Amino acid sequence: MADEDDDIILAELDDDELVQQMHDDLYDGLKDEIVEGVNILLERGWQPYTILTEALVGGMTIVGKDFRDGILFVPEVLLAANAMKAGMAILKPLLAETGAPKQGKMVIGTVKGDIHDIGKNLVSMMMEGAGFEVVDLGINNPFETYLDALEAEQPDILGMSALLTTTMPYMKVVIDAMVEKGLRDDYIVLVGGAPLNEEFGRAIGADAYCRDAAVAVETAKSFVARKHNQLAATA
Repeated sequence: MADEDDDIILAELDDDELVQQMHDDLYDGLKDEIVEGVNILLERGWQPYTILTEALVGGMTIVGKDFRDGILFVPEVLLAANAMKAGMAILKPLLAETGAPKQGKMVIGTVKGDIHDIGKNLVSMMMEGAGFEVVDLGINNPFETYLDALEAEQPDILGMSALLTTTMPYMKVVIDAMVEKGLRDDYIVLVGGAPLNEEFGRAIGADAYCRDAAVAVETAKSFVARKHNQLAATA
């Protein structure tokens, strides 16, 4: 298989074949090939946003699903994420120039006591790729950090991640603090992480549980569109 891959000349592929090959290269964490693929599509007149969504986000969606299903593991996801970052580094300044559609803004972080961030990082990257501005608070965040970020950033969405059953309940601490401050209704709250499920999300008062990065993007888009429609209706 490796010998066959060595023979592939990206510039000789047609657009559809190249996008498919970029999905495969992302999956394999091939950074140089992703950079080359992005540059070829740009030379062919593709819009930066189309390259981002079809070639990069499309490929990372497959990576995210296989990570969730236990087909890929952390080292492979990190390599894929690295390759996507290299592609995004080329596209970001071009997206700013071309006025790519802005979906909304998200503050995201792993909760207090939890230092896992692979899933969170994947969500952050996929959300950025989908046109969201993302403020990543990192790991081990107490509720005060979330509240300060909400006040400073005024996002549409708060995202919380936990990978341990012992840290899951801290999500409710954050939501309760938001309720106490009278802030809960101002934000869409999305939660995720391996031990969570929909029932837990409902029980703690989140708007939705997202089982993987691809679902997080679709859920975020849906809630933000609904929020904007409600604001338009009351204006």
